[in-house]
Amino acid sequence: MTISRLTKRLFPILALGGVAAVGIQVTACVAPPPPDTTTTTSTTVPVGGLTHPDHVVVVVEENHSESSIIGSPSAPYINSLATGGALFTQSFGTHHPSQPNYLALFSGTNQGVTDDACPPGGSPYSTDNLGAQLIAASKTFVGYSETLPAAGSTACSNGGSDGYQRKHNPWVDFSNVPAESNQPFSAFPTDYSTLPAVSFVVPNQIDDMHNGTIAQGDTWLQNNIDGYAQWAKTHNSLLIVTFDEDDYSSSNQIATIFYGEKVSAGTYTETINHYSILRTIEDMYGLPSVANSTAATAITDCWLP
Repeated sequence: MTISRLTKRLFPILALGGVAAVGIQVTACVAPPPPDTTTTTSTTVPVGGLTHPDHVVVVVEENHSESSIIGSPSAPYINSLATGGALFTQSFGTHHPSQPNYLALFSGTNQGVTDDACPPGGSPYSTDNLGAQLIAASKTFVGYSETLPAAGSTACSNGGSDGYQRKHNPWVDFSNVPAESNQPFSAFPTDYSTLPAVSFVVPNQIDDMHNGTIAQGDTWLQNNIDGYAQWAKTHNSLLIVTFDEDDYSSSNQIATIFYGEKVSAGTYTETINHYSILRTIEDMYGLPSVANSTAATAITDCWLP
């Protein structure tokens, strides 16, 4: 399917909680999240209507609205992923600024954090989160951060304002995620079969589009992640590309793309957010839901048999 500006304009921009329904059947709908809470709810849920990938890699980009990415000539690689994968046209961040969004995506709550301070208030946290869930289930998790000073580092930054920033690395904020799960991107394997079950990739502030351009971020993604993306298409694996938040211009509407062997390429219009993505990964691996992911609905309509 060709993703174009004209096609995008067929779908109205809705506030979080709405569903677009213009000449298209929507098979899954996500209810708006409840008010943020740090209370963890662990409820074992069945895996229904979902694929079970061997590997999931989540790449988080920065601070751009969906309309500035999808259809942009500055992002040809991301748009190729959108054409060959599942593009979610009603995807939203949950907070401003950056740090609460990363915490929400990883642990189902912003942990009460409303700023980008390092370290975030109240950390290290001992509450449940995706990394701890996976490890407790005898599965594996690693977060890979570009220009992280060293494996297990708790530093606030490295390389100045353009380098690594801890505010974009939520797993380091939890005492129940081991230090060895916190790795520099230089440790990202070239033998993709050795990847953990779930991994996050966070580029530095030039390459994630925070300080760098859209074109720089798009090129970094192609140069560093496309090998995995193409491998995932034939090895029952999944790439998720999303953004933490928008640029305060579009009701926190962001680009989110799923790409992999079991993904049915197309445009999907149900309303999703960070909690929906977390719940989807939890359900894929039969994990308990946590905090606001408990009220979210997993994404079930974009999978091939």
